[in-house]
Amino acid sequence: MDDLIRKGACDIVALLQAGEISTDDTLDALAARIEAVEPEINALPTLCFERARERGRAGDFKSSLLAGIPIAIKDLTDVAGVRTTYGSMLHEKHVPENSDLLVERLEKNGGVVYAKSNTPEFGSGGNSFNDVFGVTRNPHDTTRSAGGSSGGAAAALASGTAWLAQGSDLGGSLRTPAAFCGVTSLRPSPGVVTTNSGLSPFNVYSQKGPMARNIADLALFADALAGPSALVGVSKPHGIDDFRNAAAKPVKPLKIAYSEDLGVTRTSAEVSEVCNRAMEKLGAEKIAIENTHPDLGMMDAAFDVPRALDYAMSYGADLDEIRDIIKPENIWNIEFGLQLGADEIRRSLEVQGQVFNNAAQFMRQFDLLVCPATIVPAYPVEERYPGFSEGVPYAEYYRWLAICCAITTTTLPVITLPCGKTGAGLPVGLQIIGKPHGDLELFAFASFLERVFGWDGGQLLV
Repeated sequence: MDDLIRKGACDIVALLQAGEISTDDTLDALAARIEAVEPEINALPTLCFERARERGRAGDFKSSLLAGIPIAIKDLTDVAGVRTTYGSMLHEKHVPENSDLLVERLEKNGGVVYAKSNTPEFGSGGNSFNDVFGVTRNPHDTTRSAGGSSGGAAAALASGTAWLAQGSDLGGSLRTPAAFCGVTSLRPSPGVVTTNSGLSPFNVYSQKGPMARNIADLALFADALAGPSALVGVSKPHGIDDFRNAAAKPVKPLKIAYSEDLGVTRTSAEVSEVCNRAMEKLGAEKIAIENTHPDLGMMDAAFDVPRALDYAMSYGADLDEIRDIIKPENIWNIEFGLQLGADEIRRSLEVQGQVFNNAAQFMRQFDLLVCPATIVPAYPVEERYPGFSEGVPYAEYYRWLAICCAITTTTLPVITLPCGKTGAGLPVGLQIIGKPHGDLELFAFASFLERVFGWDGGQLLV
């Protein structure tokens, strides 16, 4: 069982396609691993093994893309017949009748859902805790946060209770936990991964995407997630093996823009040191590196307003009824959205266009923009967010994520790639940022960088 757990997702799929193992074998291995590590990590609080075994036995997946490999789905994403709480006591007993479009696509491509991964309430914040399931801990150091909001997904990958795990990202929710837990993620360009549109069918800031232990596995999962749908507002065509083919042919970038802070935040000395060492390795490969970044100075208005409006649209009408149930950060989110005026909204729309144009023009000069994925290493798990115990108010609870929020406003595709560890053994990750709609070439570049950094994506913790 342990041998299977330590294999990569591509290897598991190859064994399934060859008929050397079955989906039941993979589920048995996961069940044993979950029993061993979940009490300490709490990454996958909802399990649906019976549903997974029924689906695994009912279909012939050998010729499919995923071949029956088990998939963990974030608890913000609906899976038909499986408890889905969105991390909130408001939905503690919610069981959706229908799956998200993303889940439907995965299942058509041979994925078998066996678990839901933990997330903070409504995905708000960079620490995965909630009143329904409690807190998820970092497998590298269980006194530390696994990040959020896809913290359960990242921790499952790092602790060996998942080969592939789906996440989502508005202000860093794929990138922060990937960096904290030493795994990879893709925040795709708008339209690459289709999902239920909800109240905002043309929203380009919030994206769902894949997480995995290494770039090859990430590309496999991204291929299974990608593709158009007539039921969503923004959608792109995708070839069956496009990402895997790109990742299989690493390409050395010729010119990289690098910034420790994007001009919007302050990065800790620990993180800067690890990232700078990684950039020295790339410089040794004769890659031209320029310390610069696009003008993202107006990112606060570009990010804060649409985010707040989304909270107000989703929960504003019910705020009086739910105020005593949801966490204070979310009360603030909703109230902020309800209080927005017309001038603030007009100004936000204007600067959203400016940010994108600045980034698009800037990327004409470079193959990649690279910056830290977080400004601090994984922090103590009991902290709601960095600075909470020192009195940083709820209104500032996501400001430490500015290095991710700023890139969100550009809509550029991002792969998070581990690049080293701090002296205390905590992983540090880089945002590897591509050109507008440049997801394919981004995989080729990331595959090259992964080899240079020499990160061992097969190492299991706990």
